[in-house]
Amino acid sequence: MSYAVTDLCDAHSDKIQVAEPMFADFGGVLAFSGPIRTLKCFEDNSFVRSELEKPGEGRVLVVDGGGSLRCALLGGNLAELAEDNNWAGVVVNGCVRDCEEIEGCSVGVKAVAAHPLKSRKQNIGELGLPVKFGGVEFREGDYLYADVDGLITAAEALEL
Repeated sequence: MSYAVTDLCDAHSDKIQVAEPMFADFGGVLAFSGPIRTLKCFEDNSFVRSELEKPGEGRVLVVDGGGSLRCALLGGNLAELAEDNNWAGVVVNGCVRDCEEIEGCSVGVKAVAAHPLKSRKQNIGELGLPVKFGGVEFREGDYLYADVDGLITAAEALEL
């Protein structure tokens, strides 16, 4: 990422949505950005895996897990998939696990918390829909910018 989120907020306050400060950093990359790919699933990470197996092309997978704190939707193996397939990052409205493994991956990962329990595998989820959490509506194709100061979205790529 070439610009700090704070600088983008200052320059484009009329064009952005700012997420509530609800995310912790887990990935080996703390600053990341890219076009958004959305996924909605609840305590089932089957679609997370199937998306991260595809070429990421620098995109950010935004996973609305309903804010569940009962299991993890992303672990070390999936973070490695994201890194290998050129995803810029993953944002999870829910939990992750294998935190040390995720930290070793060159991919940005923000999530609500860590949880040791894996999710179900029932192949249930929806792709490409707008999802809303943290005070932001994440839309397919919009741009996400994240760093240690927070996370913002915009309908188009931002520059200073």
